[in-house]
Amino acid sequence: MPSTLEKLSTNRVKLTIEMPFDELKPSLDKAYKDIAAQVNVPGFRKGKVPAPIIDQRFGRGAVLQEAINDALPSAYGKAIEENTVVPLGQPDIEVTKLEDGEVVEFTAEVDVRPDFDLPDVSAISVEVPAVEVPDDDVDERIETLRQRFATNTEVERGAAKDDLVTIDLAGTRDGEALEDATASDVTYKVGSEGMLEGLDEAVTGLKAGESAEFHSTLVGGPLRGQDADIKVTVTKVCEQELPAVDDEFAQLVSQFDTLDEMRADLRNAMENMARLDQAADARDKVLEEVISKIDIELPTKLVDGELEARRQQVSQQLAQAGMTVEEYLEESEEEADNADDFWAEIEKRSLDALKAQIVLDKLADDDEIGVEQNELTELLFRKAQQSGTSPEQEAQHMMEHNHLPDWMQEIRRGKALASMVGAATVKDSKGETLELDRIQPDGTIADKPEESEESVEKAEDKGEAPAEEAKDDKKSTAKKAADKGKADKKPAAKKASAKKTATKKSTASKSAAKKDKSE
Repeated sequence: MPSTLEKLSTNRVKLTIEMPFDELKPSLDKAYKDIAAQVNVPGFRKGKVPAPIIDQRFGRGAVLQEAINDALPSAYGKAIEENTVVPLGQPDIEVTKLEDGEVVEFTAEVDVRPDFDLPDVSAISVEVPAVEVPDDDVDERIETLRQRFATNTEVERGAAKDDLVTIDLAGTRDGEALEDATASDVTYKVGSEGMLEGLDEAVTGLKAGESAEFHSTLVGGPLRGQDADIKVTVTKVCEQELPAVDDEFAQLVSQFDTLDEMRADLRNAMENMARLDQAADARDKVLEEVISKIDIELPTKLVDGELEARRQQVSQQLAQAGMTVEEYLEESEEEADNADDFWAEIEKRSLDALKAQIVLDKLADDDEIGVEQNELTELLFRKAQQSGTSPEQEAQHMMEHNHLPDWMQEIRRGKALASMVGAATVKDSKGETLELDRIQPDGTIADKPEESEESVEKAEDKGEAPAEEAKDDKKSTAKKAADKGKADKKPAAKKASAKKTATKKSTASKSAAKKDKSE
């Protein structure tokens, strides 16, 4: 199947593909079979209508069209391989010649990955914050555990700061009840300032059965941001008694006998989490540094499509939350001051993500990074856990929606990024060089493999490199890949999954188990 390539611009090409009619015949036979199974023709059983009758009744053109549509994907794929181009997005296909029984010719215009060389990744050095867990952070975690295991005792006095009250809320405007500003049996901690402005003042001093009214701005639902008159009725007042922080408390909330042991475990778990964040930060910075050294001209059509999709996604999420961009910016930690700055930042992130995907895909292709079955299985279980479904359901969804190519691409990008980070130098703010490949999924650090003298001698006798030399060879290979120009951004995904990991014996999980048991 001959094909020719015409370069329309820096990153867009036109393929002209000529398909001999003999190569169309399998698709043509399939088209006749499919049509015969769908139509009813008097005198013929369904599925047994001869080809001449179908041509007579429905036209030869309809059959040819269906056959061509069936054959085009395969023909286009072969042309892509023959001309060694990497398409970005879907092609614009046009049938330019159709001679029945002779030849079919079509063109495919498509954006392609631009040509570029990667920098020497081994020359890149980045710095990330050192892993530190202040005592205040440990104290805050302990305070959270105290709140979880507090004793709540119902009292008959008026509500005071730190009491837990059960309340009913009823909103009105101009004397008319607001259905969307009504709630019952709401538990609220007095003084937390976590609900309506003015609520703390209104409930302070109220006993069970007493009410108060105040004016406030609604913070949720369809009436978000609107003013309303609120009537609050207290139905229960509970005094909260926090347990003392001592060895007995440690035994209550953890598997440890002493407070010091529990604190050490909490600190260790927090250090592990911080280490995962540190690794994710390192990946982001290495990738950003690589991208900053590459001049990539992104296809206009690809950029426009990505920006429009991202804008629609963000707008939909805001609409579902009942928020405007301005309201979102007021409550979020976004650096943007207004809607224009917000959308400009969204655009920048989208473009950076596209560049990251292109860079990682190139490195994966150049280094011939493959995907193992166990890697697909691990990703399947991880996605099932994230979506709250079973692995079987996730696998079924993947097959039905043809997500396998996307999954494989995700894995290859992750492996390419790991290779890139392994070739770079990563140090923390204390000047320590980090070996990110030793960080386990739970944030712990794996021990360095030890080589005995006997094993080293055996390796040398066989002409094999010992472990340390093999490691050096690995780094050398990564450097060679970079030197040759071999280097979606998915670090965010990695970062998100990393943050989900916890140590097996963490105090928090243990305390939760004990709490559930006690309840």
